[in-house]
Amino acid sequence: MIKRKAIVFAGTAMLLAGCQASTDPQVQARNHEFGCIAGTVGGAIVGGLIGSTIGGGSGTVIAEAVGIGGGGYLGNRLACR
Repeated sequence: MIKRKAIVFAGTAMLLAGCQASTDPQVQARNHEFGCIAGTVGGAIVGGLIGSTIGGGSGTVIAEAVGIGGGGYLGNRLACR
């Protein structure tokens, strides 16, 4: 149940980050930076949740760490184009 709430929260945050629009260059730069941060954090959260479902025992910890790192990297690459 907690995982489902975390996924919904992260998805909502990412959707709201995409709704910010302005013609001011300073605002656009701030919005882009926020999008990069939101993508990185959201990717890390989703990657950690996916990693927690893989493995057993101490393998779960390793899978979570890899999921957090990989998810954060992919989220950053996708959000910071």
